[in-house]
Amino acid sequence: MPVSVRLDKETEELLDKASRLLRTSKSEVIKRSIKQYCEPMIEEKKQNLSDFIKELIKDHPGSGRGDLSIRAEEILRERLRKRHDNY
Repeated sequence: MPVSVRLDKETEELLDKASRLLRTSKSEVIKRSIKQYCEPMIEEKKQNLSDFIKELIKDHPGSGRGDLSIRAEEILRERLRKRHDNY
């Protein structure tokens, strides 16, 4: 997918130097850089979401009901709604 980005002179020079040192294209340096920058951020956000969900369900260890896995989405939405209403 084509993407256009405007770089300041300093960043452009840095990109030129890196691509020459690595003997690869500027495009490849940009792709690697984006991947290296974005992947940890995405993983951190996933972890934050996981922690948020754990916090929502921590006070509900089990109900003895057999339909919880079937109704999991409905139950989670209900708890989110209640939490939102309390703010």
